[in-house]
Amino acid sequence: MALITLRRNLCHLSDFRIQGALAALKNQPVNHVHKVVKEHLCPWFCSLQSEPFRVRFHHACCKKFHSENGNALHPVGEPVFSQIHDWDRLEENLKNVDEQRFYRRLSNFTSSEEVLHFISTLQTLPDTMAAGALQRIYEVEKKDGDQRLPREILENSAFQALCIQFEQEPSNLSNTGLVTALQALTLLYVDPQSSLLLNLVAECHHRLQRGGLEVHSLCVLGESLIKLQGPGCATLELIICQLQGEKLEKFAPEDIVALYRILQACAEKVDRHQTFLNQINNFSLSVVSNLSPKSLSQMLTALVVLDQTQALPLVIKLGKYVVRHVPHFTNEELVKVLEAFIYFGHNDRFFTKALEQHVASLCLTLDPEVVSKVMEYCCRKQILSIPILNAVAETFVCQSEKFSPSQISELIEPFGKLNYLPPNASALFRKLENTLLTHFNYFPPKTLLKLLHSCSLIECHPVNFMSKIFSPYFLQQLQGNESCLDRLSLAQLTQLFLTSILECPFYKGPKLLPKYQVKSFLTPCCSLETPVDFQLYKSVMTGLIDLLGARLYFASKVLTPYRYTVDVEIKLDEEGFVLPFTVDEDVHKRFPIMRLRC
Repeated sequence: MALITLRRNLCHLSDFRIQGALAALKNQPVNHVHKVVKEHLCPWFCSLQSEPFRVRFHHACCKKFHSENGNALHPVGEPVFSQIHDWDRLEENLKNVDEQRFYRRLSNFTSSEEVLHFISTLQTLPDTMAAGALQRIYEVEKKDGDQRLPREILENSAFQALCIQFEQEPSNLSNTGLVTALQALTLLYVDPQSSLLLNLVAECHHRLQRGGLEVHSLCVLGESLIKLQGPGCATLELIICQLQGEKLEKFAPEDIVALYRILQACAEKVDRHQTFLNQINNFSLSVVSNLSPKSLSQMLTALVVLDQTQALPLVIKLGKYVVRHVPHFTNEELVKVLEAFIYFGHNDRFFTKALEQHVASLCLTLDPEVVSKVMEYCCRKQILSIPILNAVAETFVCQSEKFSPSQISELIEPFGKLNYLPPNASALFRKLENTLLTHFNYFPPKTLLKLLHSCSLIECHPVNFMSKIFSPYFLQQLQGNESCLDRLSLAQLTQLFLTSILECPFYKGPKLLPKYQVKSFLTPCCSLETPVDFQLYKSVMTGLIDLLGARLYFASKVLTPYRYTVDVEIKLDEEGFVLPFTVDEDVHKRFPIMRLRC
């Protein structure tokens, strides 16, 4: 295993046991040292800096480092953080230190400075642990939301030493150290054209062609190359080919998830890899129980992107274990899970129960995207969950300003579709009306129409906005660049117009022109009516034939003057006798049996 050697005092870089760049620093004049660092370090990260800068290393006999932009850095020998002063006494040889203890110590650090200060107290550092330190630097920097490394990290002697070591000696690295270092530096947004990454990629490619990389290293390398060179790089196909040749039993659960992510990045080639995918889908059933919440979410997302609708047994099993982790998902992970369940049509009462408990207890603190996605899931799966609907209604009343127009529409739509009014309905729709009055122009036309239509379904008629949506200006905006309005928008407009006639006779504003009105709300592609329950429909038909004696005495799918469709209708004469449905004369009463809907 390659070792990186560090001295107690990082200003003594001449004792840093490396054969490449740092060896060149030994016993060299200051200007030469500055030139080496400038050539090797600056190109790695210069593209990430708002303005260029250079770092100058003084020789071992010097007492301080200086930056050429004039900013004073810490004198050598002074601790970066006083609270970690005690760590100065932790210098020890990692040959005698348990690896788990090292990574456990790394995981406790909350800043890059702490990580670098810790490794600077070690005399020798195995390459895998050095790469692990770079990964930890990425993790703590990612939390700050900035993709660029701070200047203080770039100027840190330990960080520079690690990078130069990886650049100069890639052939001496272990497989794990090599691919982990490449992954960490890729995530740290090192310039892909820098000599540092080019050397690491070249060494990876050399070992790949020799077939010397094990499963885990292949997976790590594949993801790194996707980020560096995109999913179209030729090397990625070689990696997938080698992974196909491995027995899936050799894959750890996290490697299976990484394999899904790699194939997800190549979704346009899914047909070529479908046989391999089928094998992975079947094998994954045995590893689901060992997956973390993050891995569950990623696997479901990959199945969606790869359109694995035939892998429903895997989706169902993933759903079973998702139930256990609902409280542990991050907001982003929970959104991905819900999107996958919507995509595959998965509905689990145990998941609904877990979702109810999660949303009801944390709704006021949940991300708006999560709240709107939960409501979309309930709407699409027609789940009348009173705890969720009540909690979301309360959240909107208290925090309406944090929702975007599209999120507001997704939040309100389920109330109309599920025909449910929450206990605070008056406060909810008062808040909604105030929001619309204030931000009316911010709502996209189709989003606004869907929102107002949802309100009308629960008899909260948007009278104050009907004149606007029936106006020629709004209708033109709704149509946009299309040659005509889509069928769903026309049906929603027609239903709102009929509402204004039947429920709001006091409305005296503009009317909807006949050319924008549909003749029936029941259409094959985008119907406003709930689909017929065919099993129930068939049972009723059979019973009516037995009761009336023939199919002739009742009609089905009868369109009413108000554009709705009645599933079964019986015609009666003045004396109450049943007439054949083909007869139009002497009809005294039309008797709709029921609307046989799901």
